[in-house]
Parts: sequence; structure tokens; C-alpha cells
Amino acid sequence: MHKSGFVNIIGKPNVGKSTLMNKLIKQDLSIVTHKAQTTRHRIKGIVSAEDYQIVFSDTPGILKPAYKLHHKMMETIDHSFTDADLVILVVEVGEKKTDEEVLKKIKKLNVPLFVVINKIDLSDQEKLEVIYQYWKEQLKPAEIIPISALEDFNLEILLKKIIEYLPEGPAYFAKDEMSDRNERFFVTEIIREKILLNYKKEIPYSTEVVINEFKDSKDIARIYAIIFVMRESQKAIILGHKGEAIKRIGIQSRKKIEELLGKQVHLELTVKISDNWREDDKQLKRFGYGE
Repeated sequence: MHKSGFVNIIGKPNVGKSTLMNKLIKQDLSIVTHKAQTTRHRIKGIVSAEDYQIVFSDTPGILKPAYKLHHKMMETIDHSFTDADLVILVVEVGEKKTDEEVLKKIKKLNVPLFVVINKIDLSDQEKLEVIYQYWKEQLKPAEIIPISALEDFNLEILLKKIIEYLPEGPAYFAKDEMSDRNERFFVTEIIREKILLNYKKEIPYSTEVVINEFKDSKDIARIYAIIFVMRESQKAIILGHKGEAIKRIGIQSRKKIEELLGKQVHLELTVKISDNWREDDKQLKRFGYGE
């Protein structure tokens, strides 16, 4: 008997969705930072074994949209409901509220729902019991599982439960595939991760990364990427004094890209302005939103 299915992970920003998926697939596919809105796209991570294949989906954090980019991100969550065989809602201890519209959609699901209570290492038994009862009454999920994704606590139990609920069926992807996304996508995500970690305030949320050229050979990959910002002042901040800031981003990104590709990387970064791209349908489509 072979089981196979799509398991879609949803939740508010900073609840540890991306860390959870990375741990379950044993691969750092989704970028992880301490900042909200780190995940912008739906990223699939694939786990294959002899008797099962799980296609996990990490989705953007649930938020109230402030501009068109946010609307596109929230549409990604809606789309993730349509092909799900199982949905995991990740919450934290103490969290008793999520988006009302999303809750309505969750309640209408005709597939099993898991509520995963993350970061229990930062709480106590009393708080855990309160939040456990709250979500049990609120959503009546098939399973409620307390975990610590960071500490690997209860992840094996969660994985066994997921497999238990999967439908029977053939694999959707080849056994050696880790994701439906290509290397170019993950390169842009690595660069965006370094921007999130190195810049403050609005800068990380005003940038988008696009690969202009990706010349791959046996021993070296030559990558030319563009960092788009919305204003001239943001361009100056990304570049830094005498280009020191963007040089730092390049060095940090290159190291991680070399780990990803397993070869030497030449990375060249340039900065361009795309006026108010977060509200521009044409630009959003170009950057891969709404596909």
C-alpha cells in the first residue's frame, strides 16, 4: 500500500511554519528569519519513502492585506486549500485569534485539519492546556499536536500522524525531487533572506529579487541578479557607503548559494528602481505573483 498527498501548512507570520516544513523535509527550502512576511510564495517540499510521498506546502503568513502584493500572497493561501489532502494550522501557545475569513474557510474544509501548537518550549503546561481546549472547541480538528519545531520535539509523532491520514495513491513526483521550484527560485530566496537579515524597517519589504542571467557550467555558476526597490533613497541604503552594504549581501548570499549548488559561484548584484511595484499588477506578475 502506497500513500500520497498534499499537506498544506498555514498560519500567521512568525509562528514557525517555514521552520516546521524545513524540519519535516530535512532540507532548508523555505527561508527563515525573525521578521514577518518572510515567505511570499507557496513553496512545496517533497518527502518520499518506499510506502509514502508527502508534498508539503509552506504558504505566506496570514495577514490583513495592505497593498496588492499582500492580496496576491493571501490568494496563495486560498489556492492551497483547493488541492489539499490535509491542512495544518500552525499556532503558538497563547494565540487565540487568526483571520476570520481564513477561519471560515478552514471550517468549510472537507479534508482533515491538524492544529499544531508550536513553540511549547517557551511556555508551560497550564497555558498549553488552555490553548489546546480553545482550538479543540473552535475548530474541532482531527488532531491537535503540541510541538517545538526548533527543538525537534514531537516532530516524529506529527509525521506518523500525517502519514496515517494520507489517502492511498501513487507518487506525484520522482523520488529524488525535493521541490517543484527550480534553482533560480531558491537563489532569489537566498538573496532576499540576506536582505531581510541585514536591513531594517521598510527596506526588506520594498525589495524584490530577479535573476537576470544564470550561466551554469560543471565547475562554476555565474549568476547576475537584480535587486528591485521602489525609491532612489532605498537604492542608496541597499548599496551602502561606497557599496559596502551590497558587497556584504553578495558575500553572504554567495556562500549559501554555493552550498545549494555544490560548486563555485560568481554572483553579481545590481540595484534598480521599480516605482511602487507592490501595487503594480504587471510587475507583480513579472515577479511571479499570481501565477
